[in-house]
Amino acid sequence: MNNRDTTAAWTYHDGTKHSVASVRRSSHVLEWEIMPNPFKVYLHVAPIPLPRDSEQTERSALATIADNGNAAGDGRALDLATLAHLFYFTAGVLHRHAYPGRDVFFRAQACTGNLHHIDLYLICGALPDLAAGVYHFSPHDFALRRLRAGDFRAAVVGASGAEPAVAVAQAIIASTSTFWRNAWKYQARTYRHCFWDDGTLLANLLAVAAGLDVPAHLVLGFVDDELNRLLGLDTEQEVTVSLIALGRGANGMPAPPPMPPLGLQTVPLSEREVGYPVIRAAHAASSLVSAEEVTAWRATPLVPAPPASAEMVVPLPPSLAESAESSESVIARRGSTREFTHAAIEFETLATLLRAITRGISADFVAPGSALGELYLIANAVDGLAPGAYVLDRVKETVGLLRPGDFRNLAGHLDLGQALAGDAAVNIYWLVDLHAVLARYGNRGYRAAQLEAAIGGGKAYLASFALGLGATGLTFFDDDVIEFFSPHAAGKSVMFLMAVGHATRRRRR
Repeated sequence: MNNRDTTAAWTYHDGTKHSVASVRRSSHVLEWEIMPNPFKVYLHVAPIPLPRDSEQTERSALATIADNGNAAGDGRALDLATLAHLFYFTAGVLHRHAYPGRDVFFRAQACTGNLHHIDLYLICGALPDLAAGVYHFSPHDFALRRLRAGDFRAAVVGASGAEPAVAVAQAIIASTSTFWRNAWKYQARTYRHCFWDDGTLLANLLAVAAGLDVPAHLVLGFVDDELNRLLGLDTEQEVTVSLIALGRGANGMPAPPPMPPLGLQTVPLSEREVGYPVIRAAHAASSLVSAEEVTAWRATPLVPAPPASAEMVVPLPPSLAESAESSESVIARRGSTREFTHAAIEFETLATLLRAITRGISADFVAPGSALGELYLIANAVDGLAPGAYVLDRVKETVGLLRPGDFRNLAGHLDLGQALAGDAAVNIYWLVDLHAVLARYGNRGYRAAQLEAAIGGGKAYLASFALGLGATGLTFFDDDVIEFFSPHAAGKSVMFLMAVGHATRRRRR
């Protein structure tokens, strides 16, 4: 099945929707004895320790979260300390807790189930204090491991169909997903989580890169097999899901060295695994097979139509003054809120958050300042905004009222019957016209829609904490959400949900 046959994306998306009936039917039980190893550990590759001393950037967290990555200039030249800073605040282990029978690691980025199935690889030319090569970032001991020696950036340029940002990048970071590390708990929905969890990770990376003045461009158009071969991946377990081109100004990349199979041994994830063929089928159907296909895929970015108007439109109030706190400080104290009070947030606070997370990203599948999806809100407790359901017009900076009323109980139902969404001050949903996206981008548009929404969700995580609030990502009853926001949302699909509000203070252990 090829990328243009979009029955594959629809089959996966519709087949992994949550409903009241599907949740009741589920008999899945966690098998703790085969819980996967949380890290990819190479057995015979020497570590290159990364420096742990890092600077605190001067730009405010909200400014770096809002940064769309389209600034001119080459930015900072990369070196090992800069890369270490990026890796630590993107995917580093911030702390660990010892529990009976196992240690639990808390990483810089949000991740479904704290299962951290996203790994990062570095492809770079010669840097002042790092030889050219292909490296794996190892969070467990905060080190790089060189998998290939030599400058392979030209191989990535070729695989990306000569994407301009890759052609001038000082380095490229590749994100991969190891399916089983997440499917152990979430089964077939893991393919959604590949992009949810990569998106929240990339939200960190983009914010920290903006603070360091390192240009960062997201690339989803690439020949999958070529990237997987470069990284030496066992594609039955692990696949490349995105690329970030870092820095600018590189010219005259040499031809890449020979690329023999790596065959490097790693520690087994668990004694046995449970396979989910639907995940591999969805990924295979959304893969691109040639540079020519990649070039055509990104030729004309989709520019979605603006949201339809609502009967009552409310302008967003002015934003609050920005705090001087850095994105690094926010990342260090961010966590998933487990309980919200019913206290209201100010409309100005919500407006500040919405502006910070909707300035766009620099990516090969969207035009600058544009986005594939739209934001829908359930306002439970926002001082200055009547309770109800709204849709955001990011260009006009207004919210349109779709349904007035107190929907706390219904919000809780939409969140798989949990209390968090009902207790939060506001719920933010990312909805997309998946019909239009798949018609333009084929099955790979499903990756783009999920990832863009998750980056927005990751930005909302950080912006909430920068504003002194709590936040958490949640899952949902897909069709019930669309029905609630209809007729305005008719025909759309839910990609992501964030609940935001005042966190209940909890005693520290």
